[in-house]
Amino acid sequence: MTATTRREPAAAGIGTWLSDAWQMVKRNLIHIRRTPELLLDVTISPIMFVLLFSLVFGGAIDVPRDSYINFLMAGIFVQTIAFAGIYTGVLLANDLKNGMIDRFRSLPMSQSSVLTGRTLTDLLRATLAVAIMWLVGMAVGFRPSGGVLGGVGAVGLMLLFGFALSWIGVAMGALVRTPEALQGIIFAAVFPLTFVSSAFVDTATMPDWLEWFANRQPMTLVIDAVRSLTLDGTGGPAAVPAILWSVGILAVCFPLGIWAFNRRTLQ
Repeated sequence: MTATTRREPAAAGIGTWLSDAWQMVKRNLIHIRRTPELLLDVTISPIMFVLLFSLVFGGAIDVPRDSYINFLMAGIFVQTIAFAGIYTGVLLANDLKNGMIDRFRSLPMSQSSVLTGRTLTDLLRATLAVAIMWLVGMAVGFRPSGGVLGGVGAVGLMLLFGFALSWIGVAMGALVRTPEALQGIIFAAVFPLTFVSSAFVDTATMPDWLEWFANRQPMTLVIDAVRSLTLDGTGGPAAVPAILWSVGILAVCFPLGIWAFNRRTLQ
């Protein structure tokens, strides 16, 4: 099959590209329905973290809030969104490894819609994770006092951040040869950033040099903005930097992901 059979958005039109992307989303959702364990990272894992930190560690951790669960939930939200976003790369790497992408290349469709469908599917997974965690948090004492607009703003910011990270996952999934290797890289990268942040403790309790880093890295900024939106109804001073980080990551990693994918699949 020659390259001329593959439609791209510029040639086929935005409507056709969106239609192809939606078909890929439906394909991915069918895959999840047939393999429900793909949802474990956005269902069971965050529930375990909420219960573990709130019920086991919560009484021993001092935070600048009247309730540790209110402080904690923003960190659990963003940690789960981060893992779900970058995990996009593992699912893409699986498709590359088992030859599914080669099958898509033989079809008269926009090849970039494969990536768009993958990232949009994982955005839906992230939305499911937020909904589940919100309910579990409420069950153990989470009381978001920021109102409806604050809650909507927090979810929107988290999904923007997760969507940006999903394109990091796309680039990594195209560059790394095996899904197993990528899983190790994700764990080694995301886990330290989560703990060296304001997710579980106040950064003021850290050594000065570590506090300086923690207060400026994107995970802390997004967590602080989400916490302020859910509890106070405003984004606070971290909101603008959090949005800028998210948009910046997306601006860099979107074209990088497309380039890496094309380089891998056209070899």
